[in-house]
Amino acid sequence: MYRTNIRHDCPWKLHQVQDAGNHLRQAILQIEKIDKETIFNSSEEVLHILRNLLGCLQRGRTSLIVPRKRTIDDLIKSRNMKCLTPNLPEDLAISFYIQSHKLIFAVYQLSNSHGAMKYDTYQAECTVPWLNEVLVLFTVALQLAQQLKDKICVFTQYRDITQLSRPVSSIAIQS
Repeated sequence: MYRTNIRHDCPWKLHQVQDAGNHLRQAILQIEKIDKETIFNSSEEVLHILRNLLGCLQRGRTSLIVPRKRTIDDLIKSRNMKCLTPNLPEDLAISFYIQSHKLIFAVYQLSNSHGAMKYDTYQAECTVPWLNEVLVLFTVALQLAQQLKDKICVFTQYRDITQLSRPVSSIAIQS
């Protein structure tokens, strides 16, 4: 059994939360950079903004749902491991990560078995209620942005069809 603490002057960083916040900030900036006086000349301009917005929201949501895979070597050498006092033995690594609405604590114990390195993994998890709320809000934002994009696509297709169905003379007059 080992005992260690995370130093107060060196908090453990959950990069997934930071990544999700950064992606959400990018989504907000996409919206804020549109001047209220902007007049869009085509549906493609609006769809471009919506695609960027959807991408930011999807990356933010995904960063909380799917943890990044890290090697044992990366974990051992991570800045977070240096925040432990006393240090853990070199054959142990620990990790905290988020998977959906759960915080997972994982311990990896390295061992040398017949010349080959192997590791055993032990995990504990707990539910974090506010993470569930964040994921729900990301999902709602994604759904609303996707619905708006779909409606614009439908109107664009309708406009294209009505323009194609007009007589040639009426198309020439509008140009």
